[in-house]
Amino acid sequence: MLLTIVDYGVGNLRSISKSLEKANSESNLNYSIKISSDMTDIKKSDKLVLPGQGSFKACKEGINNIDGLHNELNESVLNKKKPIFGICAGMQLFASIGHEETKTEGLNWISGEVVKLKMSSEDLKIPHMGWNEIKIKNTSPVFKNLTNNDHVYFIHSYEFTPKDKSVISLTTDYGKNIVAAVSFRNIFGAQFHPEKSQRTGIGILSNFLKI
Repeated sequence: MLLTIVDYGVGNLRSISKSLEKANSESNLNYSIKISSDMTDIKKSDKLVLPGQGSFKACKEGINNIDGLHNELNESVLNKKKPIFGICAGMQLFASIGHEETKTEGLNWISGEVVKLKMSSEDLKIPHMGWNEIKIKNTSPVFKNLTNNDHVYFIHSYEFTPKDKSVISLTTDYGKNIVAAVSFRNIFGAQFHPEKSQRTGIGILSNFLKI
């Protein structure tokens, strides 16, 4: 089986790859894990990971700059129903619209917007960076076996606000409830970085490999 980490010029790809390889080994699975922007690899993949680092606008431009990538992602995810896991800005790209730098169309897989974090307290800094607790909102095959107050690692200045709140799997409290993870059919994403979240992160990646 093949899992491709989509390389569109952003994201901490080697760290994600190493974490997936660890999850693959510990789960006694037989995935070949590849970092690639080649359409052939993406077409052959059983699962996809969409990383993200930097602004929503820069990430979407990175996808648009690779000929055929946007269309192939739509084909793989929406038509062929391949499981995909989005990380940080990669999850935010699932939205309809992002407002970072300028209004930018997302992949529009989960209706909603990506907007700047607004804190009511001056004690809460932006970006939201570091370890924070998660709260479980609904059951999901990727975010199962977690417990309230497990810690994961965040770094972000914008948040995803889906229209349909039933897609929210996890939240975190940073002056208010912030969406920490989403699940919608074969589409899964985390605002936090599972590759930086130690055992909790490896467990989540293992769950994704097992579905």
